[in-house]
Amino acid sequence: MNVTPDSFSDGGSYFDPDRAVAHGLALAAAGAAVIDIGGESTRPGAGPVAADEELRRVLPVVAALADRTATPLSIDTTKARVASAALDAGAVMVNDVSGGDADPDMLALVADTGAAYVVMHMRGTPATMQEAAHYSDVVGEVGDELRTRVDRARAAGIDSRAILADPGLGFAKTAEHNVALLRALPTIAARVGVPLVVGTSRKSFLARIVGADERAARDDATLATTVWCFEQGAALVRVHDVAGSRRAVELLEIMERATPEGMSEGPEGLPGELPGELVA
Repeated sequence: MNVTPDSFSDGGSYFDPDRAVAHGLALAAAGAAVIDIGGESTRPGAGPVAADEELRRVLPVVAALADRTATPLSIDTTKARVASAALDAGAVMVNDVSGGDADPDMLALVADTGAAYVVMHMRGTPATMQEAAHYSDVVGEVGDELRTRVDRARAAGIDSRAILADPGLGFAKTAEHNVALLRALPTIAARVGVPLVVGTSRKSFLARIVGADERAARDDATLATTVWCFEQGAALVRVHDVAGSRRAVELLEIMERATPEGMSEGPEGLPGELPGELVA
């Protein structure tokens, strides 16, 4: 959920704190495993936001949602100061698109608090990253660079069980790079040695592939990649349309449990738990 005026998909829609909280509660009701809240756009070309402004945007939303829902909350930030305040307000995860590069205090903070940590692959900054989208072997290079960030997080004292890795689709990658990385998710997972988080939702490369740019077309394409990612072993996917993705994953689980005699119920009936669900 983007508490911003300028994010590429829903920027401005939830810039008002009350609307953001209402949307967060709707996401929880729709079955989100985690609600990821960000106050700084990371779209290509986006400039930085001062920490004070980022805090003004996200803290009221994090605090209100922590008080009103049991769904775990994640703070999407590259700044240790913002992460610390959000964790104090009730978040349990830090989603850092810089992979620890942007703020030298981030890894120590996460280690000290015991929060979960998403390490993402990116080159440069959102303002410059597409200039760095040059690879001889995108799967090998992204896997190696992401593993280096994971190892650095471990060395800083973050529990391996609390680390997830994101190959950063769209961050210093072309459409062709994104597709190659999606195809190679098992290879990347084996290289980094921690569960994968994948974010494709409504990204421009999907519009290019399907040849349509309206939101419905991007959501349809996102749904296909959601199913693909879970089939390839991803633990979490970042999406805007939670309800549609949840239904798709539930159907996927039913088909995976099916026997020649028919459908098999999970412990709570059909469907079972969402793959990769985090328990706070």
